[in-house]
Amino acid sequence: MLKKELKNKTLSKEKREAYEEVIWLVDSFYDIHFKADSDISGRVIFPVSDTESRGIEDARFVRFVDDDDSESIIGTYTAYNGHSILSKLITTEDFYTFRVMPLHGEGSQGKGMALFPKKINGKYAMLARIDGVNNYLMYSTQVNEWKNPQIIQRPKYAWEFTQVGNCGSPLWTEEGWLVITHGVGAMRRYCIGASLFDLDDPSKEIGRLAEPLLSPLEEEREGYVPNVVYSCGSLIHNNSLILPYAISDYSSTYATVELDELLHVLRGN
Repeated sequence: MLKKELKNKTLSKEKREAYEEVIWLVDSFYDIHFKADSDISGRVIFPVSDTESRGIEDARFVRFVDDDDSESIIGTYTAYNGHSILSKLITTEDFYTFRVMPLHGEGSQGKGMALFPKKINGKYAMLARIDGVNNYLMYSTQVNEWKNPQIIQRPKYAWEFTQVGNCGSPLWTEEGWLVITHGVGAMRRYCIGASLFDLDDPSKEIGRLAEPLLSPLEEEREGYVPNVVYSCGSLIHNNSLILPYAISDYSSTYATVELDELLHVLRGN
């Protein structure tokens, strides 16, 4: 009905803007349901709303454990319509039903939002790259509203001189929050790094790799987006960091890193 009204050439500017905002809001909230007998390999999520018409990108999923020990899978991703981006949230408890909603607040205007796997001091915590250059931290009592971002990392080394951001949700370790990062240096070269932050106050950086953890090799440099290694999530298993990553947007693979060795280097830096 509202989309039909937008075709009315006599519609005032104020009403047109109000109708467009309502349509945007309605399109941004939706549920996805898969049949109970469907195989998980066939449960593919495609763009649905107008805000996603040109892609849903860089999804960062995390197993979130709430204060009452209830668990859910929560992901953040970037919706792109060819002109603008919108940060969105997707949640599920069973991988059959997914709920999608937009994120609000000035802290959700950029890309690369990554939720912590648990609340910190009673609040949700989120990493983001608000200005496209620095790493930010935010707290919120609501998982879909993010305000008051604070910078916790700026570009420091040559390989990350253009920008620094996260490569997925932080990983809990006894030594601190392990954050896999990405850095962009000269010639738009994307590398993967790592940092360690205080468990009770993630705004405090304990350590940071001075050199990349992963860099694009000579044979990995060519692709749809050249000179890039990039990840949107990793996990810890049997005291090893398991790090899936993409290569120049033409293939993907994974690396394993000895966790104790990595933490030792981070504490030393």
